Amino acid sequence: MSGFVGDLSEKQSTALQKFRESVKDVLEPEHDDHYLLRWLRARNFDLKKSEDMLRKHLIWRKEEDIDNILRQKTPDVIENYYPGGHCGFDKDGSPVWIDPIGNIDPKGLLRSAKKKDVIYKEIKNAEYVQQLMKLQTKKLGKRVDQIIIIYDLENFGMKHLWKPGIDAVIQFLLIFEDNFPEHLKTCFVINAPRFFPVVYKLIRPILSEDTVNKIRIFGTNYKSELLKCIDADQLPVYWGGSLTDKDGDPKCSSKITLGGEIPKEYYLKIASEEMENFTTVNVKRGSSLQVDVDVKTAGSCIRWQFTTEGYDLGFGVYKKTKDEKQHAGKMIPVVHSERVDSHLVPEDGSVAVKEAGAYVVRFDNTYSYIRSKTISYLIEVLEPEVEEVNAHTYDKTNAKGDKSDLCIDSTLDVGEGDPETKGADGQSTDM
Repeated sequence: MSGFVGDLSEKQSTALQKFRESVKDVLEPEHDDHYLLRWLRARNFDLKKSEDMLRKHLIWRKEEDIDNILRQKTPDVIENYYPGGHCGFDKDGSPVWIDPIGNIDPKGLLRSAKKKDVIYKEIKNAEYVQQLMKLQTKKLGKRVDQIIIIYDLENFGMKHLWKPGIDAVIQFLLIFEDNFPEHLKTCFVINAPRFFPVVYKLIRPILSEDTVNKIRIFGTNYKSELLKCIDADQLPVYWGGSLTDKDGDPKCSSKITLGGEIPKEYYLKIASEEMENFTTVNVKRGSSLQVDVDVKTAGSCIRWQFTTEGYDLGFGVYKKTKDEKQHAGKMIPVVHSERVDSHLVPEDGSVAVKEAGAYVVRFDNTYSYIRSKTISYLIEVLEPEVEEVNAHTYDKTNAKGDKSDLCIDSTLDVGEGDPETKGADGQSTDM
């Protein structure tokens, strides 16, 4: 039996009933049998694994505010140059998404936007498609909850094997596998170059067997295959259909962002005059840098800017539980530690803290056994209803020449790494 509604074995039906009972504390009214069966199929009807997967997904949605992601603004460079778009529907009513991935400029993109923003764009696309599915379900009077994706590898070359770009792809695929199970109907990979097996070998280990079985790979002889499941008027002329924009554009660029080389004007960097206020420190291999921040007013924001030379670095914000130096594992995470490509794009951000107290901004290099990292950073505390409160590193003074009472103390912490930042050292490698 397929494991879909209306095609369940007695054992699968029993598993569905037990699953609903075990997760009833987190279910919403719209979480029907179709929804629950997605998680069961993704874990071969293993109740414990399916429950664990669903609960982790719901926690992820809450932590990342996924319910509001479609309202969040995407950086212009991503909106204008990140390829992909919805062109129509297949013969069963499922959305068709075309991604001309061969036109992406990985270096330009990751030097113009944060990797997190790029990944959020993909999540935003996935959420948008889910809304399309809901509309199709109402329109057609039958359940529509899967998508056809067409990855066009025309113009795909060795530049697309650049390590930071591949890392971003892998990170998104992991998110997709964990949080959007059973949404893929068919994935067409078209115009695959001769070296595509090299690319596939990099991503194959993180794909489920179910996903792998839905991937179909073609060279240039793909058009007739697409038309077997997609009507011509739902597919742009360029890819073998009859659909065009009103102006006759065969690629339907009003629907599909085509990508392209990103102008260097988009590249992000910190102005030299701003860098005068930064502190530059070398974080040794296998160690971390802790910057202690004293927050005196509840509701204040801790704001950061930093950049590294040549390699990535782990970053996180914590609240101390004791008035003494602590390891990361003994503190309360406020911003969970993760590795960021601060050697490609300067990192900046802020977090509002509910309580006054002692906080730590932590730069983690414990995962690197070979390389030290040079980091330039600026940490500030902004109090409520105050435009800006100056924050100084421990060796800087205020305008009067006195030590600031808002003290930020830098200390090196050697030997303890965060689980989020374990692994091989990330670096900028030209392929």
